[in-house]
Amino acid sequence: MFEAADLSISTPDARCYEATIDDPRISRVRWMRPQEIPLYVAEGLFDLGIGGYDWVLERGCEDDVEVIMNLNYSKQSHRPVRLVVAVSEASDIEKPTDIRPGSKVTTEYVSIAAKYFEKIGIPVKIDFSFGTTEAKVPEIADVAVELTESGSSLRANNLKIIDTVMESSTVLMANKKSWQDPEKRGDINDVVTLLRGVLEARDKVLMKMNVSGEALDAVLAILPSMKLPTISQLSGGNGDQVYYAVESVVEKAGINTLIPNLKAAGAEDIIEIPISKVIP
Repeated sequence: MFEAADLSISTPDARCYEATIDDPRISRVRWMRPQEIPLYVAEGLFDLGIGGYDWVLERGCEDDVEVIMNLNYSKQSHRPVRLVVAVSEASDIEKPTDIRPGSKVTTEYVSIAAKYFEKIGIPVKIDFSFGTTEAKVPEIADVAVELTESGSSLRANNLKIIDTVMESSTVLMANKKSWQDPEKRGDINDVVTLLRGVLEARDKVLMKMNVSGEALDAVLAILPSMKLPTISQLSGGNGDQVYYAVESVVEKAGINTLIPNLKAAGAEDIIEIPISKVIP
């Protein structure tokens, strides 16, 4: 994403946790664990951070950092991930209120889990998990509170989801004081413009085509656009035949049916071009 935004991150060595971005607005970059990033941004050690909103809540930083934008990307999709409550497939538990008081819960999200079970009024014992949380149910723990994107890992370990605690996605967060500083806020907004441009372009392509004058209305009737298509008359021409160059930014989803439809409507020389950024 940062490379597409022309903010490529460089490290002198693969094992080095310090990095640079060739941009005068960014003085230093540091790779950190996602659990630590909200705390360090809240404390002012860094002006900006990127991490999951789940860790902003888990570390109690929701009032101490400014969430600037949702970056909406994960390992497998652009959808948010879910923090879920899961139990063994063989369990007779079908909903959260079926969980027995005193049950052992394993999770990396101890604070969020504690608030969740307090809210539904079930006293449980919550143990911090250092990983492989889904592998601990039912032999080591009765319940898992675990982050999942597709649910495949939970299913592979014979677990079923009985509730969703929250949805989370990757966010760009800022230190409160940095966000209130006019100069830094301007720099942050410049970075946001570039990143948002990448996100806007992620599912779009540029369509270019030539269209005869007699087919123009039919093509425009089925051609989507962000606002309106761009139309330019071609120079020269073949006798009385007038041609136009037409281009439009369209959603990539559905392009497999749009292109044949455009051709059937009279579009010629159709080109599909990837887009790196769309700045509204």
